[in-house]
Formats: sequence, C-alpha cells, structure tokens
Amino acid sequence: MSPAAQGADPAEGRKLAAQCKTCHGLDGIAKIPIAPNLAGESQMYIEKQLKAFRSGKREHEMMSLVARNLTDQQISDLAAWYQSIEINAKMPE
Repeated sequence: MSPAAQGADPAEGRKLAAQCKTCHGLDGIAKIPIAPNLAGESQMYIEKQLKAFRSGKREHEMMSLVARNLTDQQISDLAAWYQSIEINAKMPE
C-alpha cells in the first residue's frame, strides 16, 4: 500500500466524488451504461486505474481529463471512499 493510501480519507474522497457522480454516482452505482460501478471496489484497483489514466497508460476521453490533475492523495481518498461503500448482491433463483 502506498504511503498516501495509508492516510487515505474516505470523507475527503466523498467530497471529491462530486465530480464523479454524473457517471459513477456518488453511491458508486453507475448512472450511464458505459461507466463501471465503483461501489465496494478495491482501493488498490481504483488507485491503479486512476493513476494509469493520469499517466496516459490507459486512455479514455473523460477519465483521462478527470484524472490528469488528481494528486496521489486525492486518488487515495477517492479510492477509499468507493471501497468503503457496502454493496449487497442478490443471486437469482
């Protein structure tokens, strides 16, 4: 875990998620078909993806722009927020 991740603040991540809610929802449940759900996703996975968008290793028209100006701390806070959301699954019968 990165030093920033150790001090990750989900409450700060929730504030930052205001810019993510149009596509991913403040609750982490995607609002548009092409966006993934982030609720309950691992912090490490979200951090890795945001850093890949920021560096250009991964490209997407919207995400590359959004991630470009995020600091490591902001990425960790966002990832901690989405990881902290509890989700329930209901299996079909």
